[in-house]
Amino acid sequence: MAGIELYAERKQSHRRTWTLAAIVLCVVFMLGGQLGAYFPAIAAGFITPGGGTDGWPQLAYQLAAAFGLSAVLLLLWARFFERRGPSALGLNARGPMRFVRGYLIGVAFLVAVVGVIWAAGGYVVEGAGAFGSAAVGAALLPIFVLMLGFIIQGSTEELLFRGWLMQLIASRHGLWIAVVANSVLFALAHAGNIEPSNELYVGLANIVLFGLFISLYAVREGSLWGVCGWHAAWNWLLGLGFGLEVSGMKIETLPLITDLTAAQGAAWWLTGGAFGPEASVVTTAVLLTGTVVLALRGRTRDHGVEAAPATV
Repeated sequence: MAGIELYAERKQSHRRTWTLAAIVLCVVFMLGGQLGAYFPAIAAGFITPGGGTDGWPQLAYQLAAAFGLSAVLLLLWARFFERRGPSALGLNARGPMRFVRGYLIGVAFLVAVVGVIWAAGGYVVEGAGAFGSAAVGAALLPIFVLMLGFIIQGSTEELLFRGWLMQLIASRHGLWIAVVANSVLFALAHAGNIEPSNELYVGLANIVLFGLFISLYAVREGSLWGVCGWHAAWNWLLGLGFGLEVSGMKIETLPLITDLTAAQGAAWWLTGGAFGPEASVVTTAVLLTGTVVLALRGRTRDHGVEAAPATV
C-alpha cells in the first residue's frame, strides 16, 4: 500500500526525497563519511593508506568517525531539505528500552548461530578469551571501546537503510517494495568485502535475508531503536566475542569469550569460510526462520500512518 508512513505522521510541511535520488544519496552519505574521516586521519599519520598495519584504535576511529559523520550528513539532509526530525526516521519513543531489548535479541541470535556451527564440528578453540589473559584490564579495553564503535556503525547503517531509505520507498511505492529494495541494496553495499567466491555469494544472500528480517523487525516495532541494538550486538559479538570474521573482516584483538577458528577440513558452507558465519547455511536457517515468524505476525500497529499530502 503506497502512502504508508512507518515511524511518524507526515506533516504538510515535510518534503519527500525522490526514490532514485535517495539511493544515490545513500552512497553519497556513506562515501562522505568515509572520506571526511579518513583524509584528516591519514594526513595526521594516525591511519595508513590501506590500513594493513593499523590496530584496534584505528578501527575504533573508523567505526565511530566515518559512520558517525555519515549519520550526521543524513540527519542534516532530513532536517534542512525534508524538514523532518530524527523521530520521523525511527528514533522515536522508548529508545533505551527498545535498544537494550534489541541488543539482547541480537546476542541470542548470534550465540545460536555460533553454537550450532560449533556443535556441528565447524569450530575449534584456538585460544582463551580476555578473562584468560594475564592482563585482563588491557585485554578488555579494546573490546569495550570497539563495542561503542560498533554501536555507532550498526546504528548508522540502520538509520540509512531502514530508518530513511525504507520509509521513503514505503511512502511512495508500498511496504513490501520498500522492504525488498532496501535489503537488496544493503547487500550490494557489502559486495566488495572479499574476492568473488562461493562464500561471498552465500554471504550476500544471507545479508539480503538479514535485511528482510531486520526491516520487518523495525516495521513491527514502529521504531528504529531495536534494530540498531540488534545490528550492533551481532557485529560486536561476532568479531569481539568469538574472534570470527565480520562480513569478511578479521579483527586482530583478543576476543571476550573465546577465540574460535574453523576446524581442519570443515566445509565452507558450514563455517562461512573467509566471509565468516554470515555466509553459513546455519545463519541462513536462523534468519529465514526469524523472517517468516515476523512476516506472519505482522505489525504491532494497524498498517502504519497514512501519509498526508506533502511537497516533493
